[in-house]
Amino acid sequence: MVGPELLLLLLGALVVTSIARRLNWSAPLVLVAVGLVVSFIPGVPEFELDPHLILVLVLPPLLYSAALDSSYLNIRANLRPIGLLAVGLVLFTTFAVGVTAKLVFPDLPFAAALVLGAVVAPPDAVAAVAIGRKLGLQRRAMTLLVGESLINDATALTAFKVAVAATVGTAMHPVASVWMFLYITVGGIAVGLIVGVAVRFLRKRLCEGVLESALGLLVPFGAYLLAEEGLHAFDIQFSGVLAVVVAGLYVGHHSPRGKYSTRLQDAAVWRSADALLESFVFALIGLQVSAIIADVDLNTSLLLGAGAVLLATILARFVWMYPATYIPMFLSKRMRERERWPHLGQVTVIAWAGMRGVVTLAAAAAIPQEVPGRSIILFCAFVVTVATLLLQGTTLPWVINKIGFEGDDARKDALAEAQIQHRAAQAAVNRLDQEIADVPEHVADQLRSLAEHRGNAAWERLGRQEEESPAAAYRRLRRVMLSAERDEFIKARDAGEIDDEVLFRVLRELDLEEAALSRE
Repeated sequence: MVGPELLLLLLGALVVTSIARRLNWSAPLVLVAVGLVVSFIPGVPEFELDPHLILVLVLPPLLYSAALDSSYLNIRANLRPIGLLAVGLVLFTTFAVGVTAKLVFPDLPFAAALVLGAVVAPPDAVAAVAIGRKLGLQRRAMTLLVGESLINDATALTAFKVAVAATVGTAMHPVASVWMFLYITVGGIAVGLIVGVAVRFLRKRLCEGVLESALGLLVPFGAYLLAEEGLHAFDIQFSGVLAVVVAGLYVGHHSPRGKYSTRLQDAAVWRSADALLESFVFALIGLQVSAIIADVDLNTSLLLGAGAVLLATILARFVWMYPATYIPMFLSKRMRERERWPHLGQVTVIAWAGMRGVVTLAAAAAIPQEVPGRSIILFCAFVVTVATLLLQGTTLPWVINKIGFEGDDARKDALAEAQIQHRAAQAAVNRLDQEIADVPEHVADQLRSLAEHRGNAAWERLGRQEEESPAAAYRRLRRVMLSAERDEFIKARDAGEIDDEVLFRVLRELDLEEAALSRE
Protein backbone atom coordinates (compact mmCIF):
# COMPACT_ATOMS: atom_id res chain seq x y z
CA MET A 1 0.00 0.00 0.00
CA VAL A 2 2.13 2.84 -1.34
CA GLY A 3 1.81 5.72 -3.77
CA PRO A 4 -1.44 7.41 -4.80
CA GLU A 5 -3.63 4.83 -3.01
CA LEU A 6 -2.10 5.61 0.37
CA LEU A 7 -2.35 9.35 -0.21
CA LEU A 8 -5.99 8.96 -1.26
CA LEU A 9 -6.74 6.92 1.85
CA LEU A 10 -5.16 9.54 4.13
CA LEU A 11 -6.97 12.41 2.44
CA GLY A 12 -10.33 10.60 2.49
CA ALA A 13 -9.91 9.67 6.15
CA LEU A 14 -9.23 13.30 7.09
CA VAL A 15 -12.30 14.47 5.14
CA VAL A 16 -14.53 11.93 6.90
CA THR A 17 -13.03 12.89 10.27
CA SER A 18 -13.72 16.56 9.57
CA ILE A 19 -17.36 15.86 8.69
CA ALA A 20 -17.84 13.64 11.75
CA ARG A 21 -16.42 16.29 14.09
CA ARG A 22 -18.55 18.99 12.50
CA LEU A 23 -21.64 16.86 13.17
CA ASN A 24 -20.40 16.04 16.70
CA TRP A 25 -20.24 12.31 15.90
CA SER A 26 -17.58 9.86 17.01
CA ALA A 27 -14.96 10.06 14.24
CA PRO A 28 -13.45 6.57 14.83
CA LEU A 29 -16.86 4.89 14.52
CA VAL A 30 -17.81 6.89 11.43
CA LEU A 31 -14.49 6.03 9.79
CA VAL A 32 -15.02 2.32 10.39
CA ALA A 33 -18.56 2.45 9.01
CA VAL A 34 -17.54 4.42 5.92
CA GLY A 35 -14.62 2.06 5.34
CA LEU A 36 -16.96 -0.93 5.48
CA VAL A 37 -19.20 0.58 2.81
CA VAL A 38 -16.35 1.76 0.58
CA SER A 39 -14.65 -1.65 0.63
CA PHE A 40 -17.56 -3.12 -1.36
CA ILE A 41 -17.57 -0.44 -4.08
CA PRO A 42 -16.34 -1.93 -7.38
CA GLY A 43 -13.00 -0.56 -8.52
CA VAL A 44 -11.81 0.52 -5.07
CA PRO A 45 -8.22 -0.69 -4.65
CA GLU A 46 -7.52 -3.32 -2.01
CA PHE A 47 -5.81 -1.79 1.01
CA GLU A 48 -3.85 -4.63 2.53
CA LEU A 49 -3.03 -4.22 6.22
CA ASP A 50 0.73 -4.50 6.63
CA PRO A 51 1.44 -5.58 10.25
CA HIS A 52 5.02 -4.29 10.07
CA LEU A 53 3.77 -0.86 8.95
CA ILE A 54 1.28 -0.72 11.83
CA LEU A 55 3.58 -2.02 14.56
CA VAL A 56 6.60 0.08 13.58
CA LEU A 57 5.27 3.27 11.96
CA VAL A 58 1.77 3.78 13.37
CA LEU A 59 1.54 2.25 16.86
CA PRO A 60 4.68 3.87 18.40
CA PRO A 61 3.74 7.52 17.69
CA LEU A 62 0.15 6.96 18.84
CA LEU A 63 1.32 5.37 22.10
CA TYR A 64 3.99 8.00 22.63
CA SER A 65 1.58 10.88 22.10
CA ALA A 66 -0.92 9.32 24.53
CA ALA A 67 1.85 8.80 27.10
CA LEU A 68 3.00 12.43 26.77
CA ASP A 69 -0.51 13.61 27.68
CA SER A 70 -0.97 11.05 30.47
CA SER A 71 -0.30 11.67 34.13
CA TYR A 72 2.58 9.62 35.46
CA LEU A 73 1.44 10.42 39.01
CA ASN A 74 -2.13 9.24 38.34
CA ILE A 75 -0.92 6.06 36.66
CA ARG A 76 1.47 5.35 39.53
CA ALA A 77 -1.33 5.91 42.05
CA ASN A 78 -3.56 3.44 40.16
CA LEU A 79 -0.87 0.94 39.18
CA ARG A 80 -2.58 -2.03 40.87
CA PRO A 81 -5.96 -1.74 39.05
CA ILE A 82 -4.19 -0.83 35.80
CA GLY A 83 -1.99 -3.92 36.16
CA LEU A 84 -5.05 -6.09 36.76
CA LEU A 85 -6.55 -4.76 33.53
CA ALA A 86 -3.45 -4.57 31.35
CA VAL A 87 -1.91 -7.89 32.44
CA GLY A 88 -4.46 -9.99 34.33
CA LEU A 89 -7.46 -9.25 32.10
CA VAL A 90 -5.45 -9.71 28.90
CA LEU A 91 -4.23 -13.16 29.97
CA PHE A 92 -7.70 -14.14 31.24
CA THR A 93 -9.29 -13.02 27.95
CA THR A 94 -6.67 -14.93 25.98
CA PHE A 95 -7.54 -18.15 27.81
CA ALA A 96 -11.34 -17.61 27.85
CA VAL A 97 -11.51 -16.81 24.13
CA GLY A 98 -9.10 -19.66 23.37
CA VAL A 99 -11.34 -22.20 25.15
CA THR A 100 -14.43 -20.79 23.41
CA ALA A 101 -12.77 -20.91 19.99
CA LYS A 102 -11.73 -24.52 20.55
CA LEU A 103 -15.32 -25.44 21.45
CA VAL A 104 -16.93 -23.75 18.43
CA PHE A 105 -14.16 -24.73 15.98
CA PRO A 106 -13.24 -28.31 17.00
CA ASP A 107 -10.74 -28.70 14.16
CA LEU A 108 -8.75 -25.72 15.38
CA PRO A 109 -5.74 -26.79 17.53
CA PHE A 110 -5.91 -25.39 21.06
CA ALA A 111 -2.62 -23.53 20.58
CA ALA A 112 -4.09 -21.82 17.48
CA ALA A 113 -7.22 -21.00 19.49
CA LEU A 114 -4.98 -19.30 22.07
CA VAL A 115 -3.41 -17.31 19.23
CA LEU A 116 -6.90 -15.98 18.49
CA GLY A 117 -7.39 -15.24 22.18
CA ALA A 118 -4.16 -13.24 22.35
CA VAL A 119 -5.06 -11.36 19.16
CA VAL A 120 -8.44 -10.11 20.45
CA ALA A 121 -7.35 -9.60 24.08
CA PRO A 122 -6.11 -5.95 24.06
CA PRO A 123 -8.77 -3.21 23.86
CA ASP A 124 -8.01 0.08 22.12
CA ALA A 125 -9.20 2.96 24.30
CA VAL A 126 -9.02 5.73 21.68
CA ALA A 127 -12.77 5.80 21.01
CA ALA A 128 -13.67 5.13 24.66
CA VAL A 129 -11.46 7.95 25.95
CA ALA A 130 -12.85 10.41 23.39
CA ILE A 131 -16.43 9.59 24.44
CA GLY A 132 -15.57 9.64 28.15
CA ARG A 133 -13.96 13.07 27.94
CA LYS A 134 -16.91 14.48 26.04
CA LEU A 135 -19.37 13.19 28.65
CA GLY A 136 -17.31 14.16 31.69
CA LEU A 137 -16.38 10.68 32.91
CA GLN A 138 -14.55 10.73 36.23
CA ARG A 139 -10.78 11.17 36.01
CA ARG A 140 -9.97 7.86 37.74
CA ALA A 141 -12.00 5.96 35.15
CA MET A 142 -10.19 7.83 32.38
CA THR A 143 -6.85 7.06 34.02
CA LEU A 144 -7.67 3.36 34.14
CA LEU A 145 -8.74 3.27 30.48
CA VAL A 146 -5.68 5.19 29.29
CA GLY A 147 -3.27 3.26 31.52
CA GLU A 148 -4.72 -0.03 30.36
CA SER A 149 -4.43 0.89 26.68
CA LEU A 150 -0.81 2.00 27.13
CA ILE A 151 0.34 -1.28 28.67
CA ASN A 152 -1.99 -4.04 27.50
CA ASP A 153 -0.51 -4.18 23.98
CA ALA A 154 2.81 -5.36 25.43
CA THR A 155 1.08 -8.17 27.37
CA ALA A 156 -1.01 -9.26 24.41
CA LEU A 157 1.87 -9.23 21.91
CA THR A 158 4.01 -11.30 24.31
CA ALA A 159 1.17 -13.81 24.77
CA PHE A 160 0.75 -13.81 21.00
CA LYS A 161 4.40 -14.74 20.44
CA VAL A 162 4.21 -17.58 22.98
CA ALA A 163 0.99 -18.95 21.45
CA VAL A 164 2.36 -18.77 17.89
CA ALA A 165 5.52 -20.58 19.01
CA ALA A 166 3.39 -23.34 20.54
CA THR A 167 1.33 -23.60 17.35
CA VAL A 168 4.30 -24.04 15.01
CA GLY A 169 5.97 -26.59 17.29
CA THR A 170 8.55 -24.51 19.15
CA ALA A 171 6.66 -24.25 22.43
CA MET A 172 8.48 -23.47 25.66
CA HIS A 173 7.85 -24.59 29.21
CA PRO A 174 5.21 -22.49 31.09
CA VAL A 175 7.83 -21.36 33.62
CA ALA A 176 10.10 -20.30 30.76
CA SER A 177 7.18 -18.36 29.26
CA VAL A 178 6.69 -16.45 32.52
CA TRP A 179 10.39 -15.65 32.71
CA MET A 180 10.35 -14.50 29.09
CA PHE A 181 7.42 -12.18 29.84
CA LEU A 182 9.21 -10.67 32.85
CA TYR A 183 12.44 -10.35 30.89
CA ILE A 184 10.74 -8.61 27.96
CA THR A 185 8.78 -6.32 30.30
CA VAL A 186 11.65 -5.24 32.55
CA GLY A 187 13.93 -4.78 29.55
CA GLY A 188 11.36 -2.63 27.75
CA ILE A 189 10.91 -0.42 30.82
CA ALA A 190 14.70 -0.04 31.17
CA VAL A 191 15.11 0.92 27.49
CA GLY A 192 12.28 3.44 27.80
CA LEU A 193 13.89 5.07 30.83
CA ILE A 194 17.27 5.25 29.10
CA VAL A 195 15.73 6.85 26.02
CA GLY A 196 13.70 9.28 28.14
CA VAL A 197 16.73 10.40 30.17
CA ALA A 198 18.82 10.79 27.01
CA VAL A 199 16.11 12.83 25.27
CA ARG A 200 15.72 15.13 28.27
CA PHE A 201 19.50 15.61 28.40
CA LEU A 202 19.66 16.48 24.69
CA ARG A 203 16.65 18.79 24.81
CA LYS A 204 18.27 20.90 27.53
CA ARG A 205 21.17 21.55 25.17
CA LEU A 206 19.24 22.36 22.00
CA CYS A 207 18.74 26.04 21.32
CA GLU A 208 15.40 26.02 19.50
CA GLY A 209 11.94 24.64 20.19
CA VAL A 210 11.68 23.49 16.57
CA LEU A 211 14.78 21.30 16.99
CA GLU A 212 13.46 19.89 20.26
CA SER A 213 10.15 18.97 18.60
CA ALA A 214 12.02 17.43 15.67
CA LEU A 215 13.97 15.29 18.14
CA GLY A 216 10.69 14.36 19.84
CA LEU A 217 9.33 13.00 16.56
CA LEU A 218 12.18 10.48 16.47
CA VAL A 219 11.69 9.27 20.06
CA PRO A 220 8.84 6.75 19.59
CA PHE A 221 10.49 5.08 16.60
CA GLY A 222 13.92 5.09 18.26
CA ALA A 223 12.63 3.63 21.53
CA TYR A 224 10.61 0.94 19.73
CA LEU A 225 13.37 -0.13 17.34
CA LEU A 226 16.06 -0.05 20.04
CA ALA A 227 14.01 -2.37 22.26
CA GLU A 228 12.76 -4.68 19.49
CA GLU A 229 15.68 -4.81 17.08
CA GLY A 230 18.60 -2.76 18.36
CA LEU A 231 20.14 -5.61 20.37
CA HIS A 232 19.57 -8.47 17.93
CA ALA A 233 23.33 -8.90 17.55
CA PHE A 234 23.36 -10.06 21.18
CA ASP A 235 20.18 -12.14 20.72
CA ILE A 236 18.30 -9.73 23.04
CA GLN A 237 14.78 -8.45 22.41
CA PHE A 238 12.59 -6.40 24.74
CA SER A 239 9.09 -4.91 24.56
CA GLY A 240 9.16 -2.00 22.15
CA VAL A 241 5.65 -0.99 23.19
CA LEU A 242 6.65 -0.59 26.85
CA ALA A 243 9.82 1.25 25.85
CA VAL A 244 7.76 3.81 23.93
CA VAL A 245 5.22 4.21 26.75
CA VAL A 246 7.85 4.65 29.48
CA ALA A 247 9.83 7.13 27.38
CA GLY A 248 6.64 9.13 26.74
CA LEU A 249 5.64 9.16 30.40
CA TYR A 250 9.13 10.28 31.45
CA VAL A 251 9.42 13.04 28.86
CA GLY A 252 5.84 14.20 29.45
CA HIS A 253 6.29 14.32 33.23
CA HIS A 254 9.36 16.53 32.91
CA SER A 255 8.08 18.71 30.04
CA PRO A 256 6.74 21.45 32.37
CA ARG A 257 10.37 22.23 33.26
CA GLY A 258 11.32 22.71 29.61
CA LYS A 259 10.99 25.68 27.25
CA TYR A 260 7.58 27.21 26.65
CA SER A 261 8.22 27.23 22.88
CA THR A 262 8.82 23.48 22.89
CA ARG A 263 5.56 22.76 24.72
CA LEU A 264 3.54 24.89 22.31
CA GLN A 265 5.29 23.34 19.32
CA ASP A 266 4.88 19.78 20.65
CA ALA A 267 1.17 20.28 21.30
CA ALA A 268 0.54 21.32 17.69
CA VAL A 269 2.78 18.62 16.20
CA TRP A 270 1.34 15.70 18.16
CA ARG A 271 -2.28 16.77 17.78
CA SER A 272 -1.80 16.86 14.02
CA ALA A 273 -0.02 13.48 14.06
CA ASP A 274 -2.77 11.94 16.20
CA ALA A 275 -5.51 13.22 13.89
CA LEU A 276 -3.75 11.82 10.81
CA LEU A 277 -2.78 8.42 12.27
CA GLU A 278 -6.06 7.76 14.08
CA SER A 279 -8.04 8.63 10.95
CA PHE A 280 -5.80 6.33 8.94
CA VAL A 281 -6.04 3.29 11.22
CA PHE A 282 -9.81 3.40 11.77
CA ALA A 283 -10.47 3.86 8.05
CA LEU A 284 -8.10 0.96 7.37
CA ILE A 285 -10.05 -1.29 9.76
CA GLY A 286 -13.25 -0.79 7.79
CA LEU A 287 -11.53 -1.26 4.43
CA GLN A 288 -10.35 -4.77 5.39
CA VAL A 289 -13.80 -6.37 5.26
CA SER A 290 -13.94 -7.35 1.57
CA ALA A 291 -10.43 -8.86 1.55
CA ILE A 292 -11.00 -10.86 4.73
CA ILE A 293 -14.38 -12.20 3.62
CA ALA A 294 -12.86 -13.25 0.29
CA ASP A 295 -10.33 -15.49 2.09
CA VAL A 296 -12.89 -17.60 3.97
CA ASP A 297 -15.78 -19.88 3.15
CA LEU A 298 -18.59 -17.82 4.59
CA ASN A 299 -21.17 -20.18 6.09
CA THR A 300 -23.51 -20.45 9.05
CA SER A 301 -21.03 -22.41 11.16
CA LEU A 302 -18.34 -19.79 10.70
CA LEU A 303 -20.69 -16.90 11.46
CA LEU A 304 -22.04 -18.58 14.61
CA GLY A 305 -18.50 -19.41 15.73
CA ALA A 306 -17.35 -15.83 15.20
CA GLY A 307 -20.41 -14.64 17.13
CA ALA A 308 -19.50 -16.95 20.02
CA VAL A 309 -15.92 -15.59 20.04
CA LEU A 310 -17.30 -12.03 20.07
CA LEU A 311 -19.61 -12.85 22.98
CA ALA A 312 -16.77 -14.51 24.92
CA THR A 313 -14.55 -11.46 24.34
CA ILE A 314 -17.16 -9.07 25.74
CA LEU A 315 -18.25 -11.29 28.65
CA ALA A 316 -14.67 -12.08 29.71
CA ARG A 317 -14.16 -8.41 30.54
CA PHE A 318 -17.26 -8.35 32.75
CA VAL A 319 -16.41 -11.67 34.42
CA TRP A 320 -12.97 -10.32 35.28
CA MET A 321 -13.83 -6.71 36.18
CA TYR A 322 -16.18 -7.15 39.14
CA PRO A 323 -14.18 -9.76 41.14
CA ALA A 324 -10.84 -8.08 40.34
CA THR A 325 -12.25 -4.75 41.55
CA TYR A 326 -14.04 -5.78 44.74
CA ILE A 327 -12.31 -8.92 46.05
CA PRO A 328 -9.01 -7.13 46.83
CA MET A 329 -11.00 -4.46 48.69
CA PHE A 330 -12.75 -7.14 50.76
CA LEU A 331 -9.50 -8.89 51.60
CA SER A 332 -7.30 -5.88 52.40
CA LYS A 333 -8.12 -3.54 55.27
CA ARG A 334 -5.20 -1.32 54.29
CA MET A 335 -6.61 -0.98 50.80
CA ARG A 336 -10.03 -0.02 52.17
CA GLU A 337 -8.42 2.68 54.31
CA ARG A 338 -6.28 4.00 51.50
CA GLU A 339 -8.74 3.89 48.57
CA ARG A 340 -12.35 4.85 48.07
CA TRP A 341 -14.79 2.03 47.48
CA PRO A 342 -15.12 1.65 43.68
CA HIS A 343 -18.38 2.96 42.30
CA LEU A 344 -20.40 0.19 40.65
CA GLY A 345 -21.27 2.49 37.76
CA GLN A 346 -17.61 3.23 37.12
CA VAL A 347 -16.78 -0.49 37.02
CA THR A 348 -19.67 -1.14 34.62
CA VAL A 349 -18.64 1.68 32.27
CA ILE A 350 -15.03 0.45 32.17
CA ALA A 351 -16.23 -3.11 31.57
CA TRP A 352 -18.33 -1.96 28.61
CA ALA A 353 -15.52 0.21 27.17
CA GLY A 354 -13.67 -2.75 25.68
CA MET A 355 -13.55 -1.81 22.00
CA ARG A 356 -10.82 -3.50 19.97
CA GLY A 357 -8.69 -1.64 17.48
CA VAL A 358 -5.96 -1.81 14.90
CA VAL A 359 -3.50 -3.75 17.12
CA THR A 360 -5.88 -6.71 16.99
CA LEU A 361 -5.96 -6.70 13.19
CA ALA A 362 -2.23 -6.05 12.91
CA ALA A 363 -1.45 -9.02 15.16
CA ALA A 364 -3.87 -11.18 13.19
CA ALA A 365 -2.23 -10.18 9.90
CA ALA A 366 1.17 -11.05 11.40
CA ILE A 367 0.18 -14.68 12.06
CA PRO A 368 2.52 -16.97 10.08
CA GLN A 369 1.00 -18.78 7.12
CA GLU A 370 1.80 -22.19 8.64
CA VAL A 371 -0.50 -21.62 11.64
CA PRO A 372 -3.56 -23.90 11.24
CA GLY A 373 -6.86 -22.08 10.79
CA ARG A 374 -5.21 -18.75 10.01
CA SER A 375 -8.10 -17.54 7.82
CA ILE A 376 -10.62 -18.38 10.55
CA ILE A 377 -8.55 -16.47 13.13
CA LEU A 378 -8.33 -13.46 10.81
CA PHE A 379 -12.08 -13.49 10.21
CA CYS A 380 -12.93 -13.79 13.92
CA ALA A 381 -10.47 -11.02 14.80
CA PHE A 382 -12.09 -8.75 12.22
CA VAL A 383 -15.61 -9.53 13.51
CA VAL A 384 -14.56 -8.80 17.10
CA THR A 385 -12.83 -5.54 16.15
CA VAL A 386 -15.62 -4.09 14.03
CA ALA A 387 -18.49 -5.38 16.19
CA THR A 388 -17.03 -4.04 19.44
CA LEU A 389 -16.27 -0.67 17.85
CA LEU A 390 -19.75 -0.28 16.39
CA LEU A 391 -21.76 -1.99 19.17
CA GLN A 392 -19.97 -0.82 22.28
CA GLY A 393 -18.75 2.44 20.78
CA THR A 394 -22.22 3.61 19.76
CA THR A 395 -23.87 2.53 23.02
CA LEU A 396 -21.18 3.71 25.47
CA PRO A 397 -22.63 7.26 25.69
CA TRP A 398 -26.05 5.75 26.47
CA VAL A 399 -24.52 3.52 29.16
CA ILE A 400 -22.75 6.47 30.77
CA ASN A 401 -25.87 8.64 30.71
CA LYS A 402 -28.15 5.81 31.89
CA ILE A 403 -25.93 5.02 34.84
CA GLY A 404 -25.61 8.73 35.49
CA PHE A 405 -22.01 8.36 36.55
CA GLU A 406 -20.21 11.64 36.08
CA GLY A 407 -17.27 12.99 38.00
CA ASP A 408 -17.00 16.26 39.90
CA ASP A 409 -13.40 16.69 38.79
CA ALA A 410 -14.09 20.00 37.04
CA ARG A 411 -15.20 21.72 40.25
CA LYS A 412 -12.36 20.19 42.27
CA ASP A 413 -9.89 21.28 39.58
CA ALA A 414 -11.27 24.82 39.59
CA LEU A 415 -10.96 25.08 43.37
CA ALA A 416 -7.44 23.62 43.42
CA GLU A 417 -6.36 25.86 40.54
CA ALA A 418 -7.69 28.96 42.31
CA GLN A 419 -5.86 28.09 45.52
CA ILE A 420 -2.56 27.44 43.75
CA GLN A 421 -3.02 30.45 41.46
CA HIS A 422 -3.34 32.72 44.49
CA ARG A 423 -0.09 31.27 45.84
CA ALA A 424 1.57 31.52 42.43
CA ALA A 425 0.56 35.17 42.03
CA GLN A 426 2.10 35.96 45.41
CA ALA A 427 5.28 34.11 44.43
CA ALA A 428 5.40 36.13 41.20
CA VAL A 429 5.07 39.42 43.11
CA ASN A 430 7.79 38.34 45.56
CA ARG A 431 10.10 37.48 42.65
CA LEU A 432 9.27 40.86 41.08
CA ASP A 433 10.22 42.70 44.27
CA GLN A 434 13.66 41.07 44.11
CA GLU A 435 14.23 42.25 40.54
CA ILE A 436 12.88 45.81 40.36
CA ALA A 437 16.01 47.83 41.10
CA ASP A 438 16.28 50.82 38.71
CA VAL A 439 12.96 50.01 37.07
CA PRO A 440 10.29 52.75 36.68
CA GLU A 441 7.65 52.43 39.38
CA HIS A 442 4.75 52.47 36.91
CA VAL A 443 6.19 49.32 35.23
CA ALA A 444 6.37 47.53 38.60
CA ASP A 445 2.83 48.64 39.48
CA GLN A 446 1.55 47.35 36.14
CA LEU A 447 3.18 43.96 36.71
CA ARG A 448 1.85 43.72 40.27
CA SER A 449 -1.61 44.54 39.00
CA LEU A 450 -1.35 41.84 36.33
CA ALA A 451 -0.34 39.21 38.91
CA GLU A 452 -3.21 40.21 41.21
CA HIS A 453 -5.64 40.06 38.28
CA ARG A 454 -4.54 36.50 37.39
CA GLY A 455 -5.00 35.38 40.99
CA ASN A 456 -8.46 36.97 41.23
CA ALA A 457 -9.52 35.57 37.83
CA ALA A 458 -8.87 32.02 39.02
CA TRP A 459 -11.19 32.52 41.97
CA GLU A 460 -13.83 33.96 39.67
CA ARG A 461 -13.76 30.77 37.62
CA LEU A 462 -14.15 28.36 40.56
CA GLY A 463 21.41 38.85 33.41
CA ARG A 464 19.86 42.45 33.49
CA GLN A 465 21.14 45.25 31.19
CA GLU A 466 22.07 48.65 32.63
CA GLU A 467 19.98 51.01 30.53
CA GLU A 468 16.99 49.04 29.38
CA SER A 469 13.82 50.72 28.24
CA PRO A 470 10.62 50.49 30.32
CA ALA A 471 9.14 48.12 27.69
CA ALA A 472 12.20 45.85 27.85
CA ALA A 473 12.12 45.94 31.65
CA TYR A 474 8.43 45.00 31.58
CA ARG A 475 9.05 42.00 29.33
CA ARG A 476 12.05 40.82 31.35
CA LEU A 477 10.30 41.10 34.68
CA ARG A 478 7.10 39.57 33.37
CA ARG A 479 9.09 36.55 32.23
CA VAL A 480 10.58 36.28 35.71
CA MET A 481 7.08 36.35 37.20
CA LEU A 482 5.81 33.76 34.73
CA SER A 483 8.70 31.51 35.71
CA ALA A 484 7.76 31.89 39.38
CA GLU A 485 4.15 30.98 38.63
CA ARG A 486 5.25 27.91 36.66
CA ASP A 487 7.50 26.78 39.49
CA GLU A 488 4.64 27.07 41.98
CA PHE A 489 2.27 25.01 39.84
CA ILE A 490 4.91 22.35 39.18
CA LYS A 491 5.55 22.08 42.93
CA ALA A 492 1.82 21.70 43.52
CA ARG A 493 1.61 18.95 40.88
CA ASP A 494 4.56 17.10 42.38
CA ALA A 495 3.00 17.41 45.85
CA GLY A 496 -0.30 15.98 44.60
CA GLU A 497 -2.28 19.19 45.20
CA ILE A 498 -3.39 19.45 41.58
CA ASP A 499 -3.70 17.01 38.70
CA ASP A 500 -1.51 17.02 35.58
CA GLU A 501 -4.55 18.09 33.59
CA VAL A 502 -4.74 21.32 35.59
CA LEU A 503 -0.99 21.84 35.29
CA PHE A 504 -1.02 21.43 31.51
CA ARG A 505 -3.95 23.82 31.13
CA VAL A 506 -2.30 26.54 33.21
CA LEU A 507 1.08 26.00 31.54
CA ARG A 508 -0.52 26.56 28.15
CA GLU A 509 -1.89 29.94 29.32
CA LEU A 510 1.51 30.96 30.70
CA ASP A 511 3.32 29.69 27.60
CA LEU A 512 1.05 31.65 25.27
CA GLU A 513 1.66 34.82 27.27
CA GLU A 514 5.42 34.28 27.17
CA ALA A 515 5.22 33.62 23.44
CA ALA A 516 3.44 36.98 23.04
CA LEU A 517 6.17 38.70 25.06
CA SER A 518 8.84 37.14 22.84
CA ARG A 519 7.01 38.30 19.73
CA GLU A 520 7.03 41.86 21.07
